[in-house]
Parts: sequence; C-alpha cells; structure tokens
Amino acid sequence: MNPGDRVKLENSWKAVLQDEFEQPYMKQLGEFLRREKAAGKVIYPPGPMIFQALNSTPLERVRVVILGQDPYHGAGQAHGLCFSVQPGVAPPPSLQNIFKELKRDLNLDIPSHGYLQHWADQGVLMLNTSLTVEQGVAGSHTKMGWQRLTDRIIEVISEKRSDVVFLLWGAHAQSKAKLIDPTRHLLLKSVHPSPLSAHRGFIGNGHFSRVNQFLKQRGLEPIDWKLPESV
Repeated sequence: MNPGDRVKLENSWKAVLQDEFEQPYMKQLGEFLRREKAAGKVIYPPGPMIFQALNSTPLERVRVVILGQDPYHGAGQAHGLCFSVQPGVAPPPSLQNIFKELKRDLNLDIPSHGYLQHWADQGVLMLNTSLTVEQGVAGSHTKMGWQRLTDRIIEVISEKRSDVVFLLWGAHAQSKAKLIDPTRHLLLKSVHPSPLSAHRGFIGNGHFSRVNQFLKQRGLEPIDWKLPESV
C-alpha cells in the first residue's frame, strides 16, 4: 500500500509518513487487503475513505486527537473517522453516550445524526488505531499492521505539534499514552463511552469543556462541538 498509487493521502501526512509506507509491513498489509477483497470479503470503510481522518485534518491543523480502536463493521456505518457514522445511519451506542456527555457538559442538544465531519474539519483528528475491518467481524484486522502505522502517526503529532489535547477513552486508547510527550500536550483519560462502561466515569468526565478551556488558555480557537443539523 502506497499513497500516490491508488490511495489518496493529504500532502502533509504523505510527507511525514512516506518512509513508513515503504516499510515491508505496509506492503504486506496492502497485499493482505487485496487478498481479502479477491476472496469476496467485504472490507470497511470503503477504500477511498480508509484515510479520511488524515485527509480531513492535515498535520498542521491538528488540535485535538480522539483515538478509537476499530472501524464500525456494520453495513454503511464506517467512513474513516472514529466513532462517526455516515449520514442517514443511526448513531451507535458509544456515540449516543458521547452525545449525552456533550449535553451534560456543554448543554448541547443531542443531534439527529452521527456524522462528525464538522469536528474533523476544525482540527479534531478522529483516528482509529486499526483503519480497516471485515464486515461483521470486530477486531479482524487489528494485528495486520495498522497499529504500527497509527502508533507512528501519534508519535509524529507528539513530536511536531504542541498544545494538542489527546482524548484517551478506555484502556486501549490509554495504552497509547506512552507515545505522547505530556510536557508538550494535554492527555485527558476516562473509561470508554461504550454502554458497558460509560456510566462508570465517561458520563461526567467534562472532557469537551476541558478541551476548550485548554485551547483558549493558549490563545487558540475552541472547538465548536455543536453539529450542523443538515449534512
């Protein structure tokens, strides 16, 4: 897999990740995905959307990072931004809990859709640590190489940016804290917004208001967390 072949990748990310894409593990990952598709397996998100998070949020514009784990594996859901679903798709339970915390924290009305592109366009990098999944098989691509690439993305942000807020929700996201320099960035941790854990500390974490407080203290624009009604 190499950006510039059949995969579109935004220029600032292409520049810092070019060496990574030339590593053997990325070639093996590309071959794996081609084999899976040739075998008739359905892979999410669709190919042009695999790097949607990076293409939506260039490196120099990253102000917040939300780390997810796996793309949604149901039909029509995933489009390359963690926790987000495509227009017309009902928000899954974890996203519903994110909206509940937004309502509690910032008194924002719960939106009628779960399409979070508005956040990505403002500098919120919404990165899953695995960028593809087989339809109906959660975690199916987690050991295929994506995590090595996304670890490098996190390291690049830590090294090249300053004053970024990392939202680490759940044990998997928190395991990435070791890749981030806490003297340059703010790390906010809580349990995952999943229905299994949300009421053990996600609801009530105040992360959305804390993000904006941190950004404003550094003279940076806060994030407009309110989603537009029409998408």
